[in-house]
Amino acid sequence: MKTKNVAFIGLGVMGYNMAGHLKKNNFNTTVYNRTTSVADKWVNEFSGLSKTTPGQAAKNADIVFICVGRDEDLISVMEGADGIINNIKDNTIIVDHTTASADIAKKYYKQAEEGNFSFLDAPVSGGQAGAENGILSIMVGGNESQFNIAKPVMSAYGKTIELIGPAGSGQLAKMINQICIAGLVQGLSEAMAFGKKANLDMEKVLQVISKGAAQSWQMENRYKTMLKGEYEFGFAVDWMRKDLSICFSEAEKNGALLPVTKIVDNYYEEVQKNGGSRYDTSSLMTLLDD
Repeated sequence: MKTKNVAFIGLGVMGYNMAGHLKKNNFNTTVYNRTTSVADKWVNEFSGLSKTTPGQAAKNADIVFICVGRDEDLISVMEGADGIINNIKDNTIIVDHTTASADIAKKYYKQAEEGNFSFLDAPVSGGQAGAENGILSIMVGGNESQFNIAKPVMSAYGKTIELIGPAGSGQLAKMINQICIAGLVQGLSEAMAFGKKANLDMEKVLQVISKGAAQSWQMENRYKTMLKGEYEFGFAVDWMRKDLSICFSEAEKNGALLPVTKIVDNYYEEVQKNGGSRYDTSSLMTLLDD
């Protein structure tokens, strides 16, 4: 199948730029966003089309991409008379970039099997900068043949795109991603606070250790803003806690232990109480930096 027409549902900080890359790569792109002014802005910037319902946006698409907030947001754009499922043409592939539960991914995959469309769960990692620069990591669950059709299109905004396994596997991989990030950011915050207390030139320290075994994406991309006490550059604490709650729910089912992750989640709760709900995840530093 030659993909020409695509739809993108959800123009948040990630979806706005992802949809833009699709249009820049010469796909006929139609968008839907709950806040119409954002869709209007996107159309003015990228010269695509917008529609007033998810279903209308998805109507003629070969592939429908979704990037919304939570399970319930996914349900709201997928279902109902104006939703995607009841308006798409036969053999449409739905690619969900929402960070959601594995359960809802499996639900829609099964519904797709029983209907005449396909569903891939495909959460992303790389933050707003990754979306802007078209270098996201995309972890996918679902059918291999449908993945092979969607992968070249996703390459418009994805650098590393991997089929992890059957339906739900993409969401499970994203949970692992978020568990890793929680521990990394806490370790980085503690290390930087320690260095400042020791009166070291942390610019010099980070320049050295970021090229060694301590290197991480968080270190490379967040240490400068953390040193300045600036926390409005990335993934918000509210969304991180949403993602971690999904991890904890899944861990209860599979028996995994997440002791450090739970501690870090409690720290994020403290950041929220201190007014940092919209700060990015590196704001764990605020609990250590006085």
